[in-house]
Amino acid sequence: MELRVINYFLAVVREGTITRAAQTLHLSQPTLSKQLQELEAELGTRLFERGSREIRLTDEGRYFYERAKEIQQLVSTTKANLTTKEHISGELTIGGGETEAFRLLAEIITAFQKKHPAVLTHIYSGNADDVLDRINRGLLDFGLVIDPVDKQKYEYLQLPHQDHWGLLLREDHPLATKSAISASDLAKVPLLVSRQTQVNQQVTDWLGQSISAHQIVGTYNLLYNASLLVQSGAGCALCLAGIVNTKGTPLTFIPLSPAFTARVNLIWKKHQTFSPAAQVFLSKVQETFSSKKN
Repeated sequence: MELRVINYFLAVVREGTITRAAQTLHLSQPTLSKQLQELEAELGTRLFERGSREIRLTDEGRYFYERAKEIQQLVSTTKANLTTKEHISGELTIGGGETEAFRLLAEIITAFQKKHPAVLTHIYSGNADDVLDRINRGLLDFGLVIDPVDKQKYEYLQLPHQDHWGLLLREDHPLATKSAISASDLAKVPLLVSRQTQVNQQVTDWLGQSISAHQIVGTYNLLYNASLLVQSGAGCALCLAGIVNTKGTPLTFIPLSPAFTARVNLIWKKHQTFSPAAQVFLSKVQETFSSKKN
């Protein structure tokens, strides 16, 4: 399977029709159609639904589309990282959950970019499950993940920061006058909770009973859209402090009591062979946090 043909396939999906894709690729339509047919024959499956002016992918086509994008990204990143000469260039890919600890990393990234302006930094946002999956598939150099998370397969550096859990709710909610939220308070309200499995297990431990015993009205992987549901009155979100700026909104954040905290880690694959850019960045991170300990 040639990368050239994978790029043809992605162009067809992007443009929506073989005709437009052929024009973009400067190929004749019969040539492009033949390349796609040969790709399907090589894969042993149909990627497109026939008989429609607009391209429609089969289930197998949608699966291949996701893998093809990953292949294209890996090739692009690898080429960029291997063309490094006297100066560090290439790409740096970092994934992270929503956490105030990213401010610490942002300061390092900013200083790194000023020193190495030829490095392009890509930031991916997602919960720990998403980030770990992308690290495992080689799509991220580093991940910023919030405990609890299984770190046995990874190298990691625990950051000098703790996130605090609490409840995001409307200012006119009956609980909004409290200075802290207890486990018994949570039993009285409809909740939006994290989709991350291990987080919910930790919440269960804090509650002293299964979180499923509460009135769960929804889940989220990133908090911003969940905060809009809270604002509309759909429920209250169990979340980390500082992720949503409540200033100038009808929302407020109240911490849990007893305190419920989580540590944050920068992780990467064990035995990872880094690009020059990623290696220099990791050294800078280790140097920064080592000096803060001393």
